[in-house]
Amino acid sequence: MLDTANYTPRLKAIYKDSIRAALKEEFGYKNDMQIPRLEKIVLNIGCGAEAVKDSKKAKSAVADLSVIAGQQALTTKAKKSIAGFRVREDMPLGAKVTLRGDRMYEFLDRLITIAMPRIRDFRGVPGTSFDGRGNYAMGLKEHIVFPEIDFDKVDENWGMDIVIATTAKTDAEAKSMLKHFNMPFNS
Repeated sequence: MLDTANYTPRLKAIYKDSIRAALKEEFGYKNDMQIPRLEKIVLNIGCGAEAVKDSKKAKSAVADLSVIAGQQALTTKAKKSIAGFRVREDMPLGAKVTLRGDRMYEFLDRLITIAMPRIRDFRGVPGTSFDGRGNYAMGLKEHIVFPEIDFDKVDENWGMDIVIATTAKTDAEAKSMLKHFNMPFNS
């Protein structure tokens, strides 16, 4: 049994012990509050046309995302009806979850050390997917790279979006921080 009172995620401890000091030296911050930190990680699975044909697909995506994230995922619903796509308002179309705190660090650790090496023909993630304000977005083609997903029970392979929101002011600061977390950038 895990003693949660004294437990600190591995990446959180590394951030506090060495990454903060390295970033402070690299960018010359005068105040510790200027040092960028992870704010949240948002995971999203969009089911699209499959959810329109079968409403159980969206429930399956919610269940899979909940297992991956370690907390309950929300069902995303259509905002407007679109007749051409056979979508009605409030129809379930996917799942999303926002991770903060210890769960966020745990997920990032599993993503970098376990899931990414399991991706077929993996050559790193693009270093250009920053938004100009220090947030990083990436996508996975298959959610089954996470070990929590039982490969035999999967009825559909979902792609998923991962957005890492930071307090960094620039993309260079955010990229440097993620490099210290060993994010495998290809450029």
